Amino acid sequence: MGDRVSSSGSSPFDGAAGPAALERATVEAWVAAYRRAWTSNGPADIEALFTDDAEYRPAPWSAPWSGRQTIVRRWLGRRDEPGTWTFGSEVLATEADLGVVKGETRYLATADEPAARYANLWLIWFAPDGRARHFEEWWVLRSDVADASGGEGDR
Repeated sequence: MGDRVSSSGSSPFDGAAGPAALERATVEAWVAAYRRAWTSNGPADIEALFTDDAEYRPAPWSAPWSGRQTIVRRWLGRRDEPGTWTFGSEVLATEADLGVVKGETRYLATADEPAARYANLWLIWFAPDGRARHFEEWWVLRSDVADASGGEGDR
């Protein structure tokens, strides 16, 4: 894997801006706050998650959403309405200032879209104050969802 440098010139992988030992509870609290923001779509809830100069990558090779105000604007531009999804997660690892979260998102069927189920992997680099300075989302659509209720498909 090659070095990746953010638009600010620093790498999210260097750990220089984060705490010496990230606590699992910090990551769990951040994920809970993310869920609240996802549910409310409130700009203040979204802003509270990120540093002023944070970068958010909605997919691994996508261009980052740079800066907290841009993150809020882009988030709201593709927001999910409350009650249309469920999300479960667990913290897999912490290392220096990096938290790794495994999740599963289920979208309910609507008049316009079938039900969908996604596996998620979140890489979150934290600032010392517990906000994210870099967030990268990896997601994979599960292609074998059996029915509109989000039931199990073949494994």
